Amino acid sequence: MTKFRRIRQERFLILAMLVAAAAYATEHTILSAGRSVTLAAAFVIIVTIMLASTRVARHAEVLAVKVGDPYGTMILTLSAVLVEVVVLAIMMQAAASPTLVRDTIYAAVMLDINGIIGLAALIGGLRHGEQPYNDDSSRTYSVMILTAMGISMIVPEFVPRQSWQFYSGFTIGAMIALYTLFLRLQVGQHSYFFSYAYPRADRSGPMEKHPEADSPALPSVLILVVGIALIGALAEVMSVMLNAGLSGSGAPPALMAVIVAAISAAPEILTAMRAALANRMQSVVNIAMGASLSTVILTVPVMEAIALYTGQPFVMAMTPVQTVMVAITLVVAAINLNDGMTNAIEGMTHFILFATFVMLTLIGL
Repeated sequence: MTKFRRIRQERFLILAMLVAAAAYATEHTILSAGRSVTLAAAFVIIVTIMLASTRVARHAEVLAVKVGDPYGTMILTLSAVLVEVVVLAIMMQAAASPTLVRDTIYAAVMLDINGIIGLAALIGGLRHGEQPYNDDSSRTYSVMILTAMGISMIVPEFVPRQSWQFYSGFTIGAMIALYTLFLRLQVGQHSYFFSYAYPRADRSGPMEKHPEADSPALPSVLILVVGIALIGALAEVMSVMLNAGLSGSGAPPALMAVIVAAISAAPEILTAMRAALANRMQSVVNIAMGASLSTVILTVPVMEAIALYTGQPFVMAMTPVQTVMVAITLVVAAINLNDGMTNAIEGMTHFILFATFVMLTLIGL
């Protein structure tokens, strides 16, 4: 009975294995069948990757429960960023767009801060009114995100092309230094910044009572590795089919970047919504802001290292529209997340910014 229960629990990963095998076996047939068939197959693979990533996130959540905050949310965000880096690195091999990395990081920040926090604070506020959290965490995340994005995605606009390798090397070192110190403080002397002491009667959130919290850790670690490998295999076929299907279709240039960001954000959204409904806004802040910071501060050095290795620079400087949207988002976040309480109005402001991002993407900005 236990064996069948385990198989049922891992049905998404089993489905991913089957879809990956079928995709590799029929790739050439699908590509020769026309744009509609190719895009349909790509959509199936995207959905499969999202389902597999939710199971990867579930096992990351099991490990997160065992170690507790702030280590727990750190595991959740790192697992999501790892999925994003794997998918992005593979898609860069097939995509000719030099702005894919920049657009993906930008889309991920919009999804995490405006999408996740906006929706979570909105539905949580409608259910619970004001929801408390530790405002030290939001201020720390905000200033780190602003610094990291400024260094890696605003300043490059002014760096001469002949100096891009020197600045890329500097960016890698700066991101590593920032994250190393941040990680040390997050798990060390300032770990209390990223936790909140909820009343004893209210300790019933998803991070405290997880249905798989008593299961051994080793299977979760192994399944994480297998799941990420499967996602990478699916991403390789998906990138080929998306490039073939979208070529000449008139689709928004940033669509592939949004797809990559959505794949990594899908499990975070589910976890954050459960936390918001359980009145655990600290978990939402840690997941959303932590994912944004990790996306910038970890994805940038990996991709810059790839650029240095290949000798082909990426376009990392944001467009004026992207810069304005990031600036508005971080200013609104600094105001909303500065008092230790969220409400539905604050959630709506972020959600409207997310809707604006979607509209700008659809019209090609």
